[in-house]
Amino acid sequence: MRTLLVLLLVFGSLTPIPAEAATAVCVTSCDTLDPSRAARESFPLPDKVINGRVLRLHASDPDGMAWASIDNGVAGDAVWLDRSWDAGATWEGLLGKASVPGTWTGTRTLMYNLTDPAHHRRGWVRACGDAQGVGCTAWIYPDVCDTACDRTAPGAGDSQPVAPTTLFGRTIRLHFDGRGMAWASLEAGGAGDEIWLDRSWDAGASWPDGSSLGRTSVAAGAASTHTTAFATRDPRGRLHGGAVRACGREATHAQGSCTAWARPATTRAAGALDALMWSYEPYTAWWPSSWWNSAVAVTAVADAGGFDTALARTFDVNRAAFPAGARSSDAIDGDFVSRAIDDSAWWGLAWVAVYDRTHDARYLTEATTIANYVHGFWDTGSCGGGVWWNRERTYKNAVTAGLYLRLTASLHNRLAGDTVWGRRARTAGDWYVGSGLINSSGLVNDGLTSSCANNGQTVWTYNQGLGIGGLLELWRATGVQSYLDTAKRLADAAMARLTSGGVLVESCDTGTGSCDDNQKQFKGIFLRYFGDLATATGSATYRAFTQKQADALWANDRDALNRIGQRWTGTTPNVTDWRTQASGLEAILAAG
Repeated sequence: MRTLLVLLLVFGSLTPIPAEAATAVCVTSCDTLDPSRAARESFPLPDKVINGRVLRLHASDPDGMAWASIDNGVAGDAVWLDRSWDAGATWEGLLGKASVPGTWTGTRTLMYNLTDPAHHRRGWVRACGDAQGVGCTAWIYPDVCDTACDRTAPGAGDSQPVAPTTLFGRTIRLHFDGRGMAWASLEAGGAGDEIWLDRSWDAGASWPDGSSLGRTSVAAGAASTHTTAFATRDPRGRLHGGAVRACGREATHAQGSCTAWARPATTRAAGALDALMWSYEPYTAWWPSSWWNSAVAVTAVADAGGFDTALARTFDVNRAAFPAGARSSDAIDGDFVSRAIDDSAWWGLAWVAVYDRTHDARYLTEATTIANYVHGFWDTGSCGGGVWWNRERTYKNAVTAGLYLRLTASLHNRLAGDTVWGRRARTAGDWYVGSGLINSSGLVNDGLTSSCANNGQTVWTYNQGLGIGGLLELWRATGVQSYLDTAKRLADAAMARLTSGGVLVESCDTGTGSCDDNQKQFKGIFLRYFGDLATATGSATYRAFTQKQADALWANDRDALNRIGQRWTGTTPNVTDWRTQASGLEAILAAG
């Protein structure tokens, strides 16, 4: 396609040769959005004049989209966009092509996305037109801007996250400065040796728009050099978790070598959060494809801070009803509720966390709506109380009980003048403590039998954590010491019985076992509420425990891309995905 347009520019053809239709990209909106719906309009590039016609590129940064227009034209003049995913080497052409109709003097295209976060691609876009000769503007946003823009001087600080590579006595290093900007250096080299960065948005699988960044050569008489600094996140394009590596070439042998790929971590929490947001899908506004797990990820992001826009979009998009299979195996009825009462309650706690982060009342209102739905399944006719696990009322278990307790107490502590939720929380807490869910060792088993006895099933860390968190929040609401004492009893039992070498373990991640998608997030949930207890009590023992978890996973269960796995001790077999990432992030946040 590039060769064809070069020929068109040379010979002045009136009609561009059509390109294959591009696959539609959806970010916050899909390609072909009408420019009248743009949130903002800017003109980031100089106009291109073609035989007196004015070709202009328009952009809306809040939408992450661009469109093109042509003015001062005549009937038959045409305008379109080109979009490239490999820094202009190739492109999708004729996007939104529009021709000036009779009696008009101009026209415009529809809007197209500049990036594709769902597929981890960063695009370049330009406006092109045919007005008795073909011409194009420059490409928009060739440089990435985060804390600073590409091609700036390295800032203060120098971390080297991966081992250097060597090549014929040369040492090639990857560096991050204190802003998270990346740069590369070459030492012990000779004249003509080269150094550069590669940048990938898909965790090192490819780097079509980020090859040979900052390429520079060792000067005559020198033995070393370095590149300028480049960003690894593109907030404007909603691209996070960019990876970089340092590469070099030795002049005499014309051979090259590269370090491993890495992502920066200006802090532990920032590195873990960026890696989590790499998996977030902004169009559907969740982490595909787990419904309640996404609620827990929302909670982790809210606790970490910095992504209020993504949280708001998650709220706006997912308040709707969804058929079975779209978000969960169950249908979602709207307002985040479904037949799974525990799933509904997870979303209630998520919006409490977002409210705490933003103080936007709509989130607390939504949490109250969800809590009212969950309360409808409180049933004193079975076991004297407790909330049913599902709409079919087949099981009373620890997770739903703990969620309801934490949610009701949280609402009471946030709704001015409340008496309803405070009363419900007190009832729920008293029932929880006396229900038999807590065994003689101070551990919370999975649920109750049909005869309302402890069923002796697995002690999951998230049930232990929800018990701590619910009772702690009830203590805040009432000041009753026995609730705090019971929370501390659960915490002490967990430290003593749910750890290996002082590091929290799940029963499914010991030996040769592996955890399913639900279980991958359990330990992080525990640490969220255990960390809350540590802060509330000021206990040095509890604080030391949270710090040990964060230190262990950061040292043993994290790779150079800041991806955190299921086994915080670093043993195998291990798994890593966005669920384990959210879990690890909560552990890091618990340590403060």
